[in-house]
Amino acid sequence: MPRINLMGVRKSYGGGGPNAVEALDLEIADGEFMCLLGPSGCGKTTTLRMIAGLEHLSDGEIRVGARVVDSVGEGVFVPPEKRQMGLVFQSYALWPHLTIERNTDFGLRLRNVPRAEREARVTRVMKTLGIEAYRDRYPSQLSGGQQQRVALARMLAVNPEVLLLDEPLSNLDAALRLEMRAELKRLHREFGTTIVFVTHDQWEAMTLATTIAVMSQGRLQQVGSPNEIYDRPANRFVAQFVGNPPINMIDLAAGTPLAVSARRFLGERSPDAGAVGLRPEAIRLGGEAGDFAGPAEVTGVLPTGGSWIVELESDGAKLFLTTHQPPEVGPGERVRFAVRPEALHVFDRDGSRSAVADAAFAHGRMN
Repeated sequence: MPRINLMGVRKSYGGGGPNAVEALDLEIADGEFMCLLGPSGCGKTTTLRMIAGLEHLSDGEIRVGARVVDSVGEGVFVPPEKRQMGLVFQSYALWPHLTIERNTDFGLRLRNVPRAEREARVTRVMKTLGIEAYRDRYPSQLSGGQQQRVALARMLAVNPEVLLLDEPLSNLDAALRLEMRAELKRLHREFGTTIVFVTHDQWEAMTLATTIAVMSQGRLQQVGSPNEIYDRPANRFVAQFVGNPPINMIDLAAGTPLAVSARRFLGERSPDAGAVGLRPEAIRLGGEAGDFAGPAEVTGVLPTGGSWIVELESDGAKLFLTTHQPPEVGPGERVRFAVRPEALHVFDRDGSRSAVADAAFAHGRMN
């Protein structure tokens, strides 16, 4: 499978507004499962459509392997049907008057694939996706999850070099989404297809992707593995967008007692610090010497099934911690919260991650 490179890609719809995508440099490796993650309007679907050839670039270049498929500078544009890519939309887009088998082999028929090969491919992919028993039914006779499998089967049958998925699970209920995530992971392992998956759901991205590209306002914020995105967010936006419950962010310019305490804890080793983030699972009750700690009052205990969320108030600031053990505290109790220094996420005033603070934590030099 080919490597995809986006170089200096920009997309503008005119009208004097901001660009939908701005100065995007992104490499999608051979066989990678890449998730484009971000809020609505961040440019992720536009990026997918440019890779597919459904949108023309305003500037920049896209290469698939050694082949230029779109370049403003060179005046090259390869149409979608010649890019060897499969595209699955949020809508299943199945032909209602065709059986499941005919929906699945639709692309193969357009390519004039011989009947024996066509039947073999369709049978294989339908077996893989568990829909062979429905081959003589019509889309209206299937559930949403089954219809989504048919849409995937139709794309996989033509053996695309790249599979592009635009929020394909958003129309499914929670149970079916979980089932289809597992199905997509298995398909990626089995077929080895390069997959680009657009989603605004951080849990989809974290559970599916080998690599996540986080976008905001048309710009790429960070690229990394799910663990890298979560454990070392490149800036405040990434830290606050990824995580549930969201990260507790202390604005050091706020002047609150908690902000003053955090500033004092950081000392002079991080003079440009503008904010400190505390992941809910990193907060403990009690603590040890050397921790960032402070007094708090428990204002709520929220069970979520396999874990609990404890709401704290520290000098007027709200903090949320999570625990997998039943908390031995209740509303109104006074406690002391604590976070190990290496679990703090420090961001400079411009919102970027503080390399100075990270280096200090790594060498155990924080006071």
